[in-house]
Amino acid sequence: MHESHIRLARPTDDAALARLDRDTWSTLHAVSPRPEPPYSPFFDDRHRPEDHLLAEDGDGTVLGYVRLVPPTPLPCNRHVRQIQGLAVSDAARGRGIGRALLRAACDEARGQGAVRITLRVLEHNAPARALYASEGFTVEGVLPGEFLLDGVYVDDVLMGRALG
Repeated sequence: MHESHIRLARPTDDAALARLDRDTWSTLHAVSPRPEPPYSPFFDDRHRPEDHLLAEDGDGTVLGYVRLVPPTPLPCNRHVRQIQGLAVSDAARGRGIGRALLRAACDEARGQGAVRITLRVLEHNAPARALYASEGFTVEGVLPGEFLLDGVYVDDVLMGRALG
């Protein structure tokens, strides 16, 4: 098994994360259109390096990332963190990278003082839903037909868990 470790992203990770994001784009999880050139930077005012944990091999190859942010800027829910993106390269699938990133996100959220973590996942993304459920996330709500993807209405599933 290849060694990997998880760290906070740095501005210099922009190109590698942008490439990973494009390479893993799929209607299984994406609600935005397939990226087309010229590509936008991965990081911007709303997607900062410090909001991302990334997994990399010993040689520095980026294997995956998770984006962890407060769900709103409101002080009344600063005790919550939300996962707003999780991707693992095709080459690294089946190695536990997604699970490791999910656990690291929960640890990071706790370290930031959060007591709860949430996420949204498309109803038809069975692999992701199974991973989240196996890590203690439960379905807390469903937005029926929230997205129209390839001519099909897809439910948006809200999941969450306590960080106790």
